[in-house]
Amino acid sequence: MSNAAALLARSVDRPMRFMEVCGTHTVSIFRNGVRSLLPTEISLISGPGCPVCVTSQGEINAAVELARRPGTIVATYGDMLRVPGGSSSLAAERAAGRDVRVVTSAAEALHIAGENPDRETVFLAVGFETTSPATAAVVREAAEKGTSNFSVLCLHKVVPPALQLLASDKELQIDGFLLPGHVSTIIGEAPYRFLSEEYGIACAIAGFEAEDILFGVLELVRQIRTDKPAVRSLYRRAVRPDGNTRALKLLDQVFTASDASWRGLGVIPASGYALREPFRIFDAPGKLGLTVTEAPVPDGCRCGDVLSGLILPPECPLFGTACTPVNPVGPCMVSSEGSCAAHYKYQGSEIL
Repeated sequence: MSNAAALLARSVDRPMRFMEVCGTHTVSIFRNGVRSLLPTEISLISGPGCPVCVTSQGEINAAVELARRPGTIVATYGDMLRVPGGSSSLAAERAAGRDVRVVTSAAEALHIAGENPDRETVFLAVGFETTSPATAAVVREAAEKGTSNFSVLCLHKVVPPALQLLASDKELQIDGFLLPGHVSTIIGEAPYRFLSEEYGIACAIAGFEAEDILFGVLELVRQIRTDKPAVRSLYRRAVRPDGNTRALKLLDQVFTASDASWRGLGVIPASGYALREPFRIFDAPGKLGLTVTEAPVPDGCRCGDVLSGLILPPECPLFGTACTPVNPVGPCMVSSEGSCAAHYKYQGSEIL
């Protein structure tokens, strides 16, 4: 690791601005003190790679509304519990007696539906291409079983369209993307190529150890110095060039592309998933008459600007004062992969 840091120090001759897209990268960078090993010319900014953080305020409100409906069980990943909505959170609804259950998989949500045939179980499907295949598999299983009391609030997001939005933003001036290893195991390398071919941005797919990240940064620097931007995977122990073809086939069978609302980024065309026929019978909004609408974020909260790389978490006026991990205002302070939570936890232990 010290060799990579030393090579970086010799290689960088101008300011460079890199975005780590994945929330797991963000946490690893903090936990391992990676920034302290980088030349001062390199700036690392966090991107929209935390699935809970990019879930919009309107989507959180819709989840809370579902929890309040009699006869409904809401099954959700744990990080979603404490994200504040406009008037409540899933944790507050559970404390008030609503049936909100934490699950570790989509399959567990379907199992809950099987145990409660007289009630509707709604699975909050959040996450990127990493978790969406599991949702697709469970929806297909529900169809095969003829399960009638199970549905999905599909809040999944697709990463490449969001990167295109960021790449085209001249204010951000991104020189390189440290691409998400998890997502890349599913989609492979090809869906990112437009970043280097159309925008001339260096790209490196990296794993999550400190060494992986340092060598990813080194690869970005190399591409910039040689003026040969490309998509290069340094995570070949997990990422195949074509991705996981079985997972991609499953996604295509169950989902079709749809516009999606991202916190801080707005509605991005074709950046989400909608259920295809004949699986639309499991679409919670259509089945239960639920409308997901845009909603304002809490006053002063700048999670959206953090997610789009416009500011660092400490630049938010609420950071560390009104907004803390104990009393979060925005999702970036809630999620274990949130940039604000990582800054708060590790601040002072790393050179920022």
